[in-house]
Amino acid sequence: MSTPEPVEPPDAAEALPAVAPQLRELRRRAQLTLEAAARTAGLSPAHLSRLETGQRQPSLPMLLALARVYGTTVSELLGETVADHDSVIRAADMEPTRAGGWTYWQAGARSRSMQALRVHVPHGAQGDIVRVHPGEEWLHVLKGRLKLRLGDTTHLLAPGDGAHFDSLTPHRIAAADQDGADLLFVHTLLQSPATAVCLGGPTPGEPA
Repeated sequence: MSTPEPVEPPDAAEALPAVAPQLRELRRRAQLTLEAAARTAGLSPAHLSRLETGQRQPSLPMLLALARVYGTTVSELLGETVADHDSVIRAADMEPTRAGGWTYWQAGARSRSMQALRVHVPHGAQGDIVRVHPGEEWLHVLKGRLKLRLGDTTHLLAPGDGAHFDSLTPHRIAAADQDGADLLFVHTLLQSPATAVCLGGPTPGEPA
């Protein structure tokens, strides 16, 4: 069954830099076919093809999924230049980037085995689909309330609450309030395409 393709917000093309060349180059560098990369990221090959040709702009959840598949960061997918070995990241250097309604700030250095982001999740954002993939995720709610679905259980997280889970557990993140939610988010990166195992995309019946 093909993955439903979320509708991008009208301003998505203006909010993101052109990522198509980067997506193509990183996939080829990882020696993955279009079908294999799309399957592992939980996308349809047709949708990934549109992303690589610039016909569509990816949402933040899509960028996170593709970053895991290619063993890189969202910043590299967007072609952003960040010092590879900076241990300290200053607030003044954290430029916001919008993707599919989500806003994120790079909160960690590149070339690490994990990626750290500060994220604003708006209410009703596109791309909040159920994900299953190798790795681990950690999040901490800063503001607002977050709905976190892990397997068959939905948790309501308030400011100060956090979660640390195996990404092989089907999971979904969504804002519970109209004002959205702010969180710190850390996820591990796949270090080798050989470890990338497709374990599914959206759960049947789940809206994209």
